Amino acid sequence: MKLVTVGSVAFDAIETPFGKTDKIVGGAGTFISLASSFFAKEQGLISVVGEDFPNETLSYLTSRGVNIEGVQIKKGEKTFFWSGKYHNDMNSRDTLVTELNVLGTFDPIVPESCQHADYLMLGNLSPQVQLTVINRMAKRPKLIAMDTMNFWMDIALDDLKETMKHVDVLIINDEEARQLSKEYSLVRAAKIIRQMGPRILIIKKGEHGALLFHGENIFFAPALPLEEVFDPTGAGDTFAGGFMGYLAASDDDSFENMKRAIIAGSALASFCVEKFGTQRLTEITTEDIDQRIRQFVSLSNFEMNLNGTH
Repeated sequence: MKLVTVGSVAFDAIETPFGKTDKIVGGAGTFISLASSFFAKEQGLISVVGEDFPNETLSYLTSRGVNIEGVQIKKGEKTFFWSGKYHNDMNSRDTLVTELNVLGTFDPIVPESCQHADYLMLGNLSPQVQLTVINRMAKRPKLIAMDTMNFWMDIALDDLKETMKHVDVLIINDEEARQLSKEYSLVRAAKIIRQMGPRILIIKKGEHGALLFHGENIFFAPALPLEEVFDPTGAGDTFAGGFMGYLAASDDDSFENMKRAIIAGSALASFCVEKFGTQRLTEITTEDIDQRIRQFVSLSNFEMNLNGTH
């Protein structure tokens, strides 16, 4: 197994200025696995669902090359459910309902097929669950990436800091980076956060792109200007999935290759927001992704004469 992801497989109900949905499939683990499947063909998913979760979704993940041996199905129990409403700017939202259900007692099982993975993506879950998965791997993966959120900074900061000591890459947004570091400057924030454990930091800035801090190097990836954003839910997870899928497929964690992986993740995230839930990720082809990556390259590709002519 090249890549293993741990993350929620869930139901969402979403309202945005463009419309609203009933219960649809969501969850960090779902978005990450779907996105990474465009690049990494040998991957596994560790998660938990209730008896109410549709078998056809699990079958679809399998058809995309995702090994679901690590997905527990709890008989007589319900799947994690989240409902939210986005404001007009699409950057902020209100959580309306959170029902932990099976996720409240999630004890991750790492099947034998996943225990020797080279790449591990820890989706946004409690830091205790994330650390448990690391400890249950038969060998330490070559690269461990971790997503988290301000919720865990508020209620489980000590556990979060302990888990961070064991990971190589931390993926968070700018608000979370400032909260974790207590610094407004993202450059200073990155320095402080990387002293906590992760040698590589990615700070997502939503519609304003993403920053990569790798050793002494900094890279900024733009976001693709889109005419319409229907649903930002899952965009960050899709970004992480594209990023890790690309790294696992190329098996290269150099700074130059991570720049390419960030563009791959950004391209996939730009598709994700175009429709509700995971729908867009089930429609696109590798040709669509290649075309969008070319758009990203053209966004920031320019020539400049530096022979004294300004």
